[in-house]
Amino acid sequence: MATIVLGITGSIAAYKTADIASALAKSGHEVHCVMTRSATEFIPPFTLQVLSRNPVLVTLQDEKQSWKPGHIDLADRADLMVVVPASANTIGNFAQGLAPDPLSSIYLATKAPVLICPAMNGKMWAHPATQRNVKQLVDDGCHIFGPDTHGILACGYEGAGRLMPVDAILETIYQHLNQTT
Repeated sequence: MATIVLGITGSIAAYKTADIASALAKSGHEVHCVMTRSATEFIPPFTLQVLSRNPVLVTLQDEKQSWKPGHIDLADRADLMVVVPASANTIGNFAQGLAPDPLSSIYLATKAPVLICPAMNGKMWAHPATQRNVKQLVDDGCHIFGPDTHGILACGYEGAGRLMPVDAILETIYQHLNQTT
């Protein structure tokens, strides 16, 4: 089975990662959740720790269990890195090569394929800066899945920006895993 780094960023859709972590772990995959600080405002790390059956990495202070930095160890062991939901902020950090948190550091250090599932306000998604950052990530070899183009967003707007359905994300993850194994 695969080692999957599941990145969670600050978006109301973060609660959906509980289902994703649970399904991947039940399928026998080794799931390591890495959260941005803002993601912890939407879902508690302990929930993901129980569902993934592994400690959750939020800050570099969480890495004190080993001589090797945890974010480098995870980057080395990952068969796939999935960021769901991916906020405009994290997409920007990745595109610009910034590493203000463990998730961005893992992104910069991993050789594993990267699947990014955006979720944000439709105006943020459509902004030229976000689209420029997404293009850069595609040019860098990342796979972008979403966002959904229809539906009501958490902010009340209708249109693009919603996280793709959990079942579709899981199907895409399994497709990526089948291509790499």
